[in-house]
Amino acid sequence: MSASQRSEPAGPARSARSSRGVPGQAGAAASASVRPECPDGPERPDSELLAALLDGMDAALCAFDADGTVTHWNHEAERILGWTAAEAVGRKGLGGWAARPGDARDVDARLTEAMGTTGRRVHEFALLTKDGGRVLVRTQSSAVAGADGRPAGVYCAFSEVHAQVDLERSIALSEALLEDASWNVVLVDADLRVAVVNASAAGALRTARKAAPGRPLGDFLDQGAEEAEAALQHVLAEGAPPAPTELWVTLRDTDAADGFEGADSVRCELLDDDEAVRGEGADRGEPGAAARRRCWRSGFLRLASPLTEEPTPLGVAWIFQDVTEAKGQEQESARMRFRGNQLHRATRAAAECEAPMEAASVHLDFALAGFADHALIDLVLDPPPGAPEDRVRLVRAAATPIGAPGPCPPVVPGGIPLGYPEGHPALQAVDRRGSVRASTRRLDEPAAAQWAVARKWPEDTVHGLCAVLRSRGRTLGVVTFLRTSSRRAFDRTDAMYAEDVAARVAASVDLAVGRR
Repeated sequence: MSASQRSEPAGPARSARSSRGVPGQAGAAASASVRPECPDGPERPDSELLAALLDGMDAALCAFDADGTVTHWNHEAERILGWTAAEAVGRKGLGGWAARPGDARDVDARLTEAMGTTGRRVHEFALLTKDGGRVLVRTQSSAVAGADGRPAGVYCAFSEVHAQVDLERSIALSEALLEDASWNVVLVDADLRVAVVNASAAGALRTARKAAPGRPLGDFLDQGAEEAEAALQHVLAEGAPPAPTELWVTLRDTDAADGFEGADSVRCELLDDDEAVRGEGADRGEPGAAARRRCWRSGFLRLASPLTEEPTPLGVAWIFQDVTEAKGQEQESARMRFRGNQLHRATRAAAECEAPMEAASVHLDFALAGFADHALIDLVLDPPPGAPEDRVRLVRAAATPIGAPGPCPPVVPGGIPLGYPEGHPALQAVDRRGSVRASTRRLDEPAAAQWAVARKWPEDTVHGLCAVLRSRGRTLGVVTFLRTSSRRAFDRTDAMYAEDVAARVAASVDLAVGRR
């Protein structure tokens, strides 16, 4: 039976299910009563399948035949406007029930225009709900051709404008975040592999946008990858944290491998085993650790699919900003306040000491807090008769205990010079009348201990800072601060603080030497 033979006009008395057919084939549903013996077989009426598909759509849909009679009305249209399919199907146009009389002529004209043209037509107009309210909808209309190729009707898919605008805003926001945002945005899938990065994040990770997807975070982060992955796992399991999180990370050195150098990349020069650096020289220390350590203030958003009934995690959006400079300034301010307080307390405590060398020891005790693990005071010996005056000899005057932190008490000078080798940092400090920093780059403990023992320092020392003791235009000796591997190398700020301490210690030592 042809489609034209099965077609019959739609009437108001027809049910919602039996009246649903393709515009121009409105009687297709009637064939269900002709073949009831196989309703579930392969020859099930097309109208049953079509009705199921239309009712399952997320968009509201209605259809009209060539005369403008409603032939289809799905569940989403019922949800938006309140009119059921039984109430809508069979009505002539939308005027008087789903559209105000003043708007009905314009709505019908637009639908008729869509029937006579090819392609889709997008319009916005107001419709009436069953309870008398008005709702602004955005429609997409397109003509439906009959079996003979001539227009047989028109279908109209529509949704509330605010829902469509919300969707467009969401899409625009996603595109802007992944294209133009100044914040770093990384999308990570459920397997904790990078899915998408924006341009800013690609620069922060020192990679290219096309090279990042599919790679784990460990390919980009040398240190801090475990903390970042733990945070992502937490977000996937329990949702986003209530406040931003600060993650300290160290980037892998990929400049040589990938041919990329970020704007903030810093080259750090290593210290040779026997090299000492003056305080005003270039900052040196561990192999680039401080230069590449970054603080990322991070926010996390769990991404779930909106198309499933149960929230299915798609991954996590990691949005972060590099706040290393700001955090460094905060830490530096806190450090300066603490050290200023320590100097003030040390001055007041030293004023209560009767012995000048005891006062010098008090200054070192207060300076060691949060600054170094060991401290030494070496005084300059006068050259013996006949010896060259430019030869520097030092004797120990005060030292912290070896093996455990403790105060720096004065020791009784034995008059025997210390066996410092030539080029020792303490000797260089006396010769240059400035501060000298030294570190070892040897990572294994035996080699590092050998480096320290060669300089007459405790075995656990890996960083040293020597500041000259000057008072009344004379060089009195050297104060040495030592750090173990649990602390970073000394920097310029540390050298300046050591020089402040040395100036106070020198005043006490000058007084002690003058009493002898």
